[in-house]
Amino acid sequence: MRIIDPHMHMISRSSDDYERARRAGIECCIEPAFWSGTDKEHAGSFFDYFEQIIGHETERAERVAGVDHYVTIALEPKEANYPEMAQAVLDRIPEYLDRDPVVGVGEIGLDQDTEEERYAFREQLRMAEERELPVIVHTPHTDKPSGTETIVDMIHDEDVTEERIVIDHNTENTIDISLETDCWIGFTLYPGKIEAEKAIDLLEEYGTDRMIFNSAADWDPSDPLAVPKARDQMLDRGWDREEVRKVVFDNPYDFFDQSPNFDYER
Repeated sequence: MRIIDPHMHMISRSSDDYERARRAGIECCIEPAFWSGTDKEHAGSFFDYFEQIIGHETERAERVAGVDHYVTIALEPKEANYPEMAQAVLDRIPEYLDRDPVVGVGEIGLDQDTEEERYAFREQLRMAEERELPVIVHTPHTDKPSGTETIVDMIHDEDVTEERIVIDHNTENTIDISLETDCWIGFTLYPGKIEAEKAIDLLEEYGTDRMIFNSAADWDPSDPLAVPKARDQMLDRGWDREEVRKVVFDNPYDFFDQSPNFDYER
């Protein structure tokens, strides 16, 4: 069964991980810009990073494993708290959004729910809306329900197209909040976010419409095979193959197919 993992930080992973992912069925992945483990000190560091994931990572994925690799670009929330640097990055993000293979804006959202984070979130929501691009939203690690409520309030307040937004990192404590919107619902199968078993339980309760699994595989303990393993768990639990395919392939495909730069063949 083919898989699209719509949230992987493969810049953090080895070429062996691309090969393992491809053998497990991942034919396509999306790499959102994210906090790479230490705070950047210069705006130029972001631009070098953007160029690396747009160019080198896309080429490496194809060369070592035949994986189609796409990118979303953003100032993530943690580093939005350096206002001067953040503004310099925000000023230049639009020039990256027309680049091939950039398919959206992300990941944006909240970390500590500061005014600076809220400002950056709103600015980037507007950038995406102007260009009719998909958006990946990061919900905070701490006080997640309250942070998710704040994110939903800002989405409603900005009156953006909710069908082009995925609210990511959902748990059993946030799904009802996210479902107050027409956004897509992301579950990140990652230590400290949600276990695959719990995510599958939630799909059994809420259904599979607009539901998406991802691994967010990065430099911390994480698993680039998390989505293939969840696929296998769903099959082992007796799920219909078409419903499993909907979660691990059709839904992420339909979400990113809203981007003009997403040219992956179904």
